[in-house]
Amino acid sequence: MAIINKTNFKKGDCNRVLSFNMLLKISIFLLALCIFPATGWAKTLMLGHTVPPSHVWHKVAVHFADSLETETNGRLKVKVNPLSKLGNEKQLVSMLQSGAIPFSILPVGVLSNREESMLGWFLPYLFDDVRQAGAAAASSSARQMLKKLETHGIVGIGYCFAGMRHVLSIKPVNSPQDLVNKKIRAFPSPIFNDWWNANGAAPTALPLGEIAPSLTTNLLDAVDVDLDIVVGLKFHHQAPYLALTNHMAFPGVFMASKKWWGGLSNDDQNLIQKLYHEAEVWGIDLQAKAEISNLEKLKADGVTVTNLNLDSFKKIAHEIREKYTGKNDLILKFYQEVKKE
Repeated sequence: MAIINKTNFKKGDCNRVLSFNMLLKISIFLLALCIFPATGWAKTLMLGHTVPPSHVWHKVAVHFADSLETETNGRLKVKVNPLSKLGNEKQLVSMLQSGAIPFSILPVGVLSNREESMLGWFLPYLFDDVRQAGAAAASSSARQMLKKLETHGIVGIGYCFAGMRHVLSIKPVNSPQDLVNKKIRAFPSPIFNDWWNANGAAPTALPLGEIAPSLTTNLLDAVDVDLDIVVGLKFHHQAPYLALTNHMAFPGVFMASKKWWGGLSNDDQNLIQKLYHEAEVWGIDLQAKAEISNLEKLKADGVTVTNLNLDSFKKIAHEIREKYTGKNDLILKFYQEVKKE
């Protein structure tokens, strides 16, 4: 290869080198088009959420991602990012709205700050178990809740169910009276605050990452939590008592960026909806079984499990249901549809 000497390198030589480099790049590009046609290029789509890989939401996301890649022969790939790797809940919502990421799974509680009707999912003692909550996802009111998210730049595609909510505590909880004046980590939502205040406890909002150290330093006495999170993040190492209150369901929403969704073909939109519906059903069955296995894991790890008399809790639940069904027509509709089942 000839070595170019700076002293005799002329403008014409420079133009010839640039032309050769450009020609080389064009040739490589055209060759790539022949080997990998543009319509066949794989697109890696980001999906962000905030829970650990052991959590059912992550497993459902991976199940969906695998199905989409298979059905499109690799044309559409989804990379699932757990544990807030793409951002916290607020940041993930903003990224969806801007089109920076196409997919996310976030708690219904986060979305209820934008769409009040979503609070209907947290009516205390509306559901006995995950399968009942999962069946409610097919109701017309539940689908209407998803549709309302579009005004916020989000396309609600389906639901994703974590386990029922219980109370994990530093000291034993044998009755509701044991929670009076106790600091309990509750999801930052009006209905959670109303519920725990009505029970005499002091609801405290903290990010997931701050729960374990707050239990260790006695800044918290208890946690309102599902068993997937307990198993995944090992909160029982700081709080070894589990009271099976079973007071609320805790769904998430699988959603897409409206800005990104609008650029898809109808066929791709329909395929994504179909595959996620299959993943949603798969996830409900998985979580129903996990409720049993998670409880056994915690017992084997030394957690003391208490079955409470829930009459006092259920009496207060009636007051909370009356308040929220009376303030939002869609919450009332949802409650009425679920109670008919």
